[in-house]
Amino acid sequence: MTLGRAAAAEAIGTGLLLAVVVGSGIMGERLAQGNMAVALLANSIATGAGLYALISIFGPVSGAHFNPVVSGVSVWDGRLSAYHGIVYALAQVSGAFAGVVAAHAMFGLPIVQVSVHIRPTLGEAFGEFIATFGLVLVIFLALRYRVEAIPMLVAAFITSAYWFTSSTSFANPAVTIARAMTDTFAGISPGSVPLFIGGQIVGAVAATLLGSWLLGPMRENE
Repeated sequence: MTLGRAAAAEAIGTGLLLAVVVGSGIMGERLAQGNMAVALLANSIATGAGLYALISIFGPVSGAHFNPVVSGVSVWDGRLSAYHGIVYALAQVSGAFAGVVAAHAMFGLPIVQVSVHIRPTLGEAFGEFIATFGLVLVIFLALRYRVEAIPMLVAAFITSAYWFTSSTSFANPAVTIARAMTDTFAGISPGSVPLFIGGQIVGAVAATLLGSWLLGPMRENE
């Protein structure tokens, strides 16, 4: 597969993912009539289902990363070159913004927005550490043992992380940056973005180191 096609798959897949996240948040909030638990339930189910479908169809084309930290781990593990990783990350961020714009257009909202949803606490940053740590560890180990199950495993983990993390599990720098541009249920204020991305990066590094250690002895015996 050429880099151009792979990058296009990453952009389109990430764009559709953001359309799912933001669009289902808007729909859930409108239908929930003030019940935030119902809105979050709708948002998490739609995101998990969308992830399963998108990873399943785009996986053979680009690996279906849709996430700069996942691409970064692939570079570290030698599955992706540094140049390809940069191209993937740029495609993911571009696609994420396009997905937010598409969601706004579908629901008749202003196309350009800036979120005022402040998420300022260290607890929420730690939630992003946990969410990203878990996501990367799931992918890292599944690549070794259960490649065919990755779409379901990722979808299941992210759906659950919506509920057990204080941050509702962004776990993705491209998603986080793009969600600063929507003042809807899924939004995050630009001032909160660095805290979330910091937690995500540290979580990804920790999961990569742990995954490498867990798999190390088995690799040596092969």
